[in-house]
Amino acid sequence: ARQGSSMNSLLRGARALRAAPTRGFAAPVPKHARVTVIGGGVIGTSTAYHLAKRGWTDVVLLERSGLTSGTTWHAAGLMVTFGSLSATSTEWRKYSKDLYRSLEDETGQSTGFSPCGFIELATSPDRLEEYRRVAAHNRFQGVDVHEIGPKDVEQLFPLCRVDDVLAGFYVEDDGRVNPVDATMALAAGFKSMGGRVVEGARVTDVLTEGDRAVGVEYEGPDGPATLKSDYVVNCAGLWARQLGEKSGVLVPNQAAEHYYLLTEAMDDVDPTWPVVEDPSNYTYIRPEGGGLLVGLFEGEAAPWAVDRAPEDFAFGEIDPDWDRVGPYLELATSRVPASAGAGVKTLFCGPESFAPDLAPLVGEAPELRNYFVAAGLNSIGILTGPGVGRTVANWIVDGAPDVDVTGVNVDRTKDYQRAPAYREARVAEALGEVYKCHYPFKTPQSGRPALRMPLHDALEKAGAQFRAVSGWEAPDWFGSEQGPLTWGRPAFFENWAEEHAAVREKCGLIDMSFMSKFAVAGPDAAAVLQRLSTADVEPVDPVGITYTQWLSKRTGKMEADLTVARVPSLWADRTGLLPRFGAQDADWPRFLVIATDTAHRHAHSTLRREIRKDETCAVVDVSGALAQLNLQGPASRDVLTEAVAPADRHEVEELPF
Repeated sequence: ARQGSSMNSLLRGARALRAAPTRGFAAPVPKHARVTVIGGGVIGTSTAYHLAKRGWTDVVLLERSGLTSGTTWHAAGLMVTFGSLSATSTEWRKYSKDLYRSLEDETGQSTGFSPCGFIELATSPDRLEEYRRVAAHNRFQGVDVHEIGPKDVEQLFPLCRVDDVLAGFYVEDDGRVNPVDATMALAAGFKSMGGRVVEGARVTDVLTEGDRAVGVEYEGPDGPATLKSDYVVNCAGLWARQLGEKSGVLVPNQAAEHYYLLTEAMDDVDPTWPVVEDPSNYTYIRPEGGGLLVGLFEGEAAPWAVDRAPEDFAFGEIDPDWDRVGPYLELATSRVPASAGAGVKTLFCGPESFAPDLAPLVGEAPELRNYFVAAGLNSIGILTGPGVGRTVANWIVDGAPDVDVTGVNVDRTKDYQRAPAYREARVAEALGEVYKCHYPFKTPQSGRPALRMPLHDALEKAGAQFRAVSGWEAPDWFGSEQGPLTWGRPAFFENWAEEHAAVREKCGLIDMSFMSKFAVAGPDAAAVLQRLSTADVEPVDPVGITYTQWLSKRTGKMEADLTVARVPSLWADRTGLLPRFGAQDADWPRFLVIATDTAHRHAHSTLRREIRKDETCAVVDVSGALAQLNLQGPASRDVLTEAVAPADRHEVEELPF
């Protein structure tokens, strides 16, 4: 594909590539590389490019078929900075746009970037409220977005129906790129700096030694081969989950059908018109090939290849389900009525992969050192690809990411998310949420219940209304059901107010059993925890709770905010939850580490990795085995005094708080 080529010609070219044999890179493939990047889409080529930019040119990119052959080749190519409430995602988008703009000067390969503009349509008061909030945040992040009226929208895109439009949110220099050209430009830049691309090289396994990735095995142009490397980056897109499973690495992305329609040429279409996004009608529309491209994000998606994505699926298409998407197409084309009368050139359907929470899966896998993941881009791979690749590259080179990765780190995922039934249910809802109103207090409904806390039945009997908290069914309020979603006070606000007043004025029992809990024991347990913690976690008394932080040894920034409790032997013996080492462990301190639910696997892996080879320390995840109840409020001491045996009441009186 080349700049100015239509999407239809791109589809024809990809079909020809699919039928042709794949050629490998001419130069011999080395036996060792500093980094092996798996996957030749926009994410893999961006990661390789940015590694080379940092001076790490001993990098090999392995692509199982041809560059872009997974999902990149059929992407719609939107380059939009507006729309995210994540500072990290917004920075990725801004950087990506800037790089697409300048990459041709560096590589000689066009990215097809066209700053034709972008308009988000608000057609209801609720959507207007949402986009005004988004616009305020985006302006703070440096995005030059302007609220415009219906007449302005019509002037910018004359075929657009605006009778129900309340406002548009316009970014003049957003627009589109050619996904294939952009990927080829990144690959060209990577190769010009000394990197190697090997097409027709399907990675079959990641090699490990202990808890570290040390290379890959692959089927290359010349047969099976091994490539040793210091780091491995899984940018395998649709296949990232399957590849991760071979090494015990959790990457719970799931593919779903993604559609767009290409019309025949239309006399009145100007190719310089902006991209128009109309979530109320599940569509984005832009000029393409003399006509229009009408893309869809349906209200309920269709999962694809839940068990496994076919290994030989390259430049592939899915037979479109006209009956299912027909009603969505009617809504979409109603935004530009002239499109309904134009001939249909193509209704394209191809897979895209999505994470359960619609956030990318990026970072070092908690299961294996030096195994990085960059996958699950949720249809924003093109508009964030350069930013994601830069972050992964900097993370590898510097040992720490260059942005806040809390919301995108792959270690936020949970084991239950690997279940096929969960992935199938979640992707249908998650993709459908892309174009729905993102109200406060909205919680996913699919894939539930995944995890239940120990007191779930008692809470349910007490009238609890639940929300998913890191997979756990946690009480949100007690009383009536939710009612309609809104940007104002929710229907259950008075329920919350009553609970708040009770705790503030008297006493309340709060179930926070969703928190992460790890039992730590062994002769070196105290030494391990002392090295990690900023506070002294081994008090003089045999029992005690210490609030502390764990900081990055490289940057000094916070890795975890938690408590470390030294627990009595009696508690350990009666619960049976702490590891035992025989009679000799009677005098060793035992600990219970409690961290936030969102840092579950991050805290767990940080703790495990701190244990040195010559140390004996066991760590057990006991999160689901223990309830955690918080007794709070001015009357809490009185309640606790009445709750314990009379002989123990003096201990309550002696509590310092």
